[in-house]
Amino acid sequence: MSSKTLKLTDPAVGKSVDLPVLEGTMGPPTVDIRKVPKELGHFTYDPGFAATAACKSSITYIDGDQGVLLYRGYPIEQLAERSSFIEVAYLLINGELPNGSQLGEFQNEITYHTMIHESMKSFIEGFNYDAHPMAMMVSGVGSLAAFYHDSLDMNNPEHRQLAAVRMIAKMPTIAAACYRRSIGWPYSYPKNSLNYTERLLHMMFSVPAEPYEVSPVAAKALDLLFILHADHEQNASTSTVRLVGSTGANPYASISAGIGALWGPAHGGANEAVLRMLNEIGDVSNVGKFIERAKDKNDPFRLMGFGHRVYKNYDPRAQIIRKACHDVLNELGISDPLLDLAMKLEQIALEDEYFVSRKLYPNVDFYSGIIYKALQIPTSMFTVMFAIARTAGWVSQWLEQHVSEDARIGRPRQIYTGVTERDYQSLDQR
Repeated sequence: MSSKTLKLTDPAVGKSVDLPVLEGTMGPPTVDIRKVPKELGHFTYDPGFAATAACKSSITYIDGDQGVLLYRGYPIEQLAERSSFIEVAYLLINGELPNGSQLGEFQNEITYHTMIHESMKSFIEGFNYDAHPMAMMVSGVGSLAAFYHDSLDMNNPEHRQLAAVRMIAKMPTIAAACYRRSIGWPYSYPKNSLNYTERLLHMMFSVPAEPYEVSPVAAKALDLLFILHADHEQNASTSTVRLVGSTGANPYASISAGIGALWGPAHGGANEAVLRMLNEIGDVSNVGKFIERAKDKNDPFRLMGFGHRVYKNYDPRAQIIRKACHDVLNELGISDPLLDLAMKLEQIALEDEYFVSRKLYPNVDFYSGIIYKALQIPTSMFTVMFAIARTAGWVSQWLEQHVSEDARIGRPRQIYTGVTERDYQSLDQR
């Protein structure tokens, strides 16, 4: 850490405070403002916490200006090309890539914990048939604490590790059960001879009446998407998991809250919004008209799946997933007017000076939505798939928080703008 300090002075009271400047191994220096309230009597104001570091973490690093994403120091490009989702999950949790025996043991642990309690079926069947799968996911994951209350000592590292494994293992099983409830199909048990993404696809799409063969193309594409979505630093859902976890809440409650945050259309729901936008455009012949609408500041229409709050350069995940998207469409030989429309929209956005100059490139949500549709995954399940992948990051962040020396219960401040103190008046005086 740096020994540099910045001085903050309040001339009105004639006081100053020296604020330490903290530096991580990478990234911009950060001013430690913890002394400001005590020494100067002021709080700081940062809507959305866009300029505030709420924790120290060694898991994920993003450089939005340079288009860099690292998991535990490894470039996302290398992991996407050479690794698997389960190996990446191990890396995020443990800090290092596993050797052969470690990976095999971790895979066996995940496989062993894929089943969910039979009572969960009745719980999920209690939802109306047209309930959104994300609504069922929030409730289903939160309910896990009721089944594993004997291993919820958050001060016990073995209990914490077991909870992390359970979450990664059971999320696909819960997700598939929620999906099948929404379409009226019988529950499908996990098939442990399959790998992680193959097992998920089998649980979602197999039927009792005939054998189901998992498409290797679909399983490979899904594994890649899960790697790309596994973690993304202190985004809204991850910081929610940490905030809830800071209270000492169990991991199932913490991750249930994270799923709720992910559901928002400005976060994990963005890939659903892409498909809704494509449906609104309707046909390739309408693309030009909607492009012009997107350029008009007075028109409420916005192109979904373009640009990113963090990446001011090209999103490195989008570069990877763009190739995968085209590969999947070519290998599966799918003919779909909406997918043709999406490719036309991509072409224009990558060539049009308006989008290029503003760096409004297609992002990971744009391409992931197209791939999910190509794999015949319904739109209502897009954010659920995101949640399955992001669970690896959520549990890693949750585990890290529990061994951090700086961990404190989250307590943001506010600027009060309500009325000043006033006296209560009885009903007949109002």
